[in-house]
Amino acid sequence: MSEERDAVEAPLITAIRSGDTDRLQDILAEGGDPDTRDARGAPALCLAIQTYSHAATRLLITHGADPRTCGPDAVRPLRRAVESGSPALVEALLARGSRPYYPSSELLEMRELALHRYRCGAETELRRRTGAGGAVTRTRVKEEDFLWVDELTLAGATVREGHAAILTLLEEALRPRTRLRVPFRDMRDRAMSFPDQEHAVWAGVTMTLAYRRDQETWTAAEALRTHPGPLHRLLGAEVLRLTHLFDESDEDAFAAPALEIFLDWSTHESDHAVLAEVLTGVAEHGDQRGDLALLPHAGHPVALVRHTVAAGFSRSSAFPGGVRAALLELTADPDALVREAACRTIAVGRDRDPALADAMAARLTDEVRRVRFAAVDGLALHDDERCVEGERALRPGEPGDPLAYELSEVWRYQQRREAGIRIHPLEG
Repeated sequence: MSEERDAVEAPLITAIRSGDTDRLQDILAEGGDPDTRDARGAPALCLAIQTYSHAATRLLITHGADPRTCGPDAVRPLRRAVESGSPALVEALLARGSRPYYPSSELLEMRELALHRYRCGAETELRRRTGAGGAVTRTRVKEEDFLWVDELTLAGATVREGHAAILTLLEEALRPRTRLRVPFRDMRDRAMSFPDQEHAVWAGVTMTLAYRRDQETWTAAEALRTHPGPLHRLLGAEVLRLTHLFDESDEDAFAAPALEIFLDWSTHESDHAVLAEVLTGVAEHGDQRGDLALLPHAGHPVALVRHTVAAGFSRSSAFPGGVRAALLELTADPDALVREAACRTIAVGRDRDPALADAMAARLTDEVRRVRFAAVDGLALHDDERCVEGERALRPGEPGDPLAYELSEVWRYQQRREAGIRIHPLEG
């Protein structure tokens, strides 16, 4: 039966079933019909949702798939995605170009469905749907980029625990039409239900609040800096940081207040996760005072904080003596991510002290490949010939190695050397 189906199945449908998004993209680019149906009459978009492929869903929507089309079960794609519990699927369907396809009544209905699923819980819904007892298998799955949710499986049925994030997405889609505005406290509590910065629910809340970019939200977020609970302080710090980071206007009214808040906050925060967020906020301003705020934490006992410090030092001018000394120590840190961050900060900085190049050269034999790459890259950017030998010593990676592109800096160094050009001809 499977062989018969495969023999008549459209290549676009086969690509979706097999998870081959590269092939799907090629077919669509060559004029393939994004509304192709399988042998049972299910449209490609519904199949992409059933297989939890947000990449395929986005490709189909981008190439004009009709988000209103239903399969034999008469369930619309948006409802199918909301029921799945996958925020990435819903986000793909709610791409700005497709939003006019959804009447406000449908978005409101889906919001109520997402709210109900969130309040009941994914496990309760899964047991109701299957009528099965026994243990639920819970697996962390990547949704998109660095975000994750839990995927629950029972008796062959699957649902993801992202309905709170879906709720946030639907509310944002409704806001221009209905002026819907969820109170800050409710958004805060929603994030607290999934206390992880890389969880899709937490990330959805902080980004939504940051994009509001108004005084009411700013004041509520700032008030959390004195909350006794570190998770509340973390939420407040992230919302303040992202409010400034996402502001692309010329005014950026929250830039100066954010810097002053973070500079003060960094002197007394006791929780390492909150401190790392605050120090990241300091560094993102590119203010010279930031180096002074980061420096006292270079020897922090938690690697996350040291990594933030190593990555955050300003690179626009020569490092002050204290910063240079801290970076030299951080290149030999026990944590590989810290060593890598220190090398990359030195690499793109304008300080040409020979000791900094020597520190990177010492990492050419580092036990961690990523650190060796960073050292080779940095030496090339510093016009240091040791980068050539460092490149030769790196073992070839697997095909498609994401680090391989960095070695292009060695090629550029060799081209400059042959032409007698230095990147920083006026510096030591």
